[in-house]
Amino acid sequence: MESTLRVKALLFVTGLIGVGIGGAILFVPAEFHASSGIVIGSDENLLSELRAAGGALLACAMIVLLGAFISRLTFTALLLSTVLYLSYGVSRLVSMAVDGLPSLNVMAVTLFELGVGFICALVLATRKSSASPDGKAVA
Repeated sequence: MESTLRVKALLFVTGLIGVGIGGAILFVPAEFHASSGIVIGSDENLLSELRAAGGALLACAMIVLLGAFISRLTFTALLLSTVLYLSYGVSRLVSMAVDGLPSLNVMAVTLFELGVGFICALVLATRKSSASPDGKAVA
């Protein structure tokens, strides 16, 4: 029971973070990125790309958040949170290797994303599934 509460708390926190960031990128992308020293300007094409990524992040984060409350979604939400945070962190590492080092703020975000992703992966790898009466695993 305590383990389940920890998983749900992890999903709640990671989901809320994703909802906040995804929502900010979708609705106020220039202001959000300005907090990291990134100047977006008024390029409609760039804004469209940013908002699309923000919307995708928001949608994924909502699924993660729902996994904290709906048991049937817990495994899926934990897997999605793991993939989401690790893919952001690893993608930033690729960017650092290809494009050079970003600001300290962006590097700190990279470490945060990798840390959260590894925590989610660890929980996912060590999580025990229960079995339903028909013998199929249930998350």
